[in-house]
Amino acid sequence: MADLVRSERRGAVSLLTLDRPKSLNALDAALLGALGDAVGAVERDTGTRALVVTGEGRAFAAGADIEAMSKMNAVEAEAFSRLGHETFAALEALTIPTIAAVNGFALGGGCELACACDWIYASTKAVFGQPEVKLGLLPGFGGTTRVTRRVGVAWAKEIILGGQNLKAEEALRIGLANRLFEPDELVEKALEMGDAIAGNGPLAVAASKRVLQQGQDADARVAGALEQAAFGGLFATRDRDEGLAAFLEKRDPEFTRS
Repeated sequence: MADLVRSERRGAVSLLTLDRPKSLNALDAALLGALGDAVGAVERDTGTRALVVTGEGRAFAAGADIEAMSKMNAVEAEAFSRLGHETFAALEALTIPTIAAVNGFALGGGCELACACDWIYASTKAVFGQPEVKLGLLPGFGGTTRVTRRVGVAWAKEIILGGQNLKAEEALRIGLANRLFEPDELVEKALEMGDAIAGNGPLAVAASKRVLQQGQDADARVAGALEQAAFGGLFATRDRDEGLAAFLEKRDPEFTRS
């Protein structure tokens, strides 16, 4: 399984690469399992401050494995959907920021995987889409929720119900992708952002991500209370002391995650 996802560290940034290029990194149970294992390893690696996810070859991930799905009955299909949900939920739950570097096709499950990351950087040659309705199906790995949160209900309905692909420029315009880069600089730009994140207070980054994610499902008063509690909590950390002292002393901080 491990061979299906390459994992490497670039300083304080981890890079996961889906490595099933002959099938355009189609997501079958084995690849989802390998990705889940890789995400678990990143979670346990206290030296990693950010994560970049990308794909080998022409695709980020061209969707779920259609040949494998063609042999599934309803019970097996629900279990496959559950596996995808569990894998992407583990990715989404990481306390470190995650960036999808979408290098090519991100269709179906591939688009859902990208949306499970905190934000998306895309190649100018990237193509996004949720074409499941063309197969008589619907998104099974969280797309009906995550795409909606990313672009809003109306765009999500057009993307999912229409089943048509979006080019990179359109994905950028509607907010599906944050930024576009030329193909040969995409991953390096994502890693550069990861390096920038690694220089920030790790406890503050984790708390900010937690409050953002919890607050999006809460009303304004609850979200405000979450923010206030997290803000106060950071004042009890050594990283807070170091950050403020470094600012006043006009030097770079040395955070210790404590």
